[in-house]
Amino acid sequence: MNQQYFQNIESSPDKTTFELPEVLRHLAFNKDGLIPVITQDATSKDVLMFAWMNEESLGLTLETSQMTYWSRSRQQLWKKGESSGNTQTLVSMSFDCDGDCILCAVEQNGPACHTGRPNCFYLSVDKMNNKVTIVGDMPK
Repeated sequence: MNQQYFQNIESSPDKTTFELPEVLRHLAFNKDGLIPVITQDATSKDVLMFAWMNEESLGLTLETSQMTYWSRSRQQLWKKGESSGNTQTLVSMSFDCDGDCILCAVEQNGPACHTGRPNCFYLSVDKMNNKVTIVGDMPK
């Protein structure tokens, strides 16, 4: 079904186009109706954060170009920057080869992380020394 759709199109030549509603219909949302989203800075290509979308938040993001996610902890839509002012404007969106993950490139306004750091991935693993180190100060 969903996976089969993406397998059927994977051998298509460069620049082949597909209707967006048809591709959206075949995305692989999990049993909770969610799909993972990786968000990166459109200019630097830095990975900013990981979040989830449901069909409604995906539709709102495509409609408004303002990143809207699904908050699993609050069980509600979460428009990035609604309370903090640190908004994300959609520049481009891509789906992975299985249709089970979304990659969004954004223009980030302010820090992406609720801690005030530029991104959410500031806990760096040092496998050799068996440590985790914070990389990047919080703004003062």
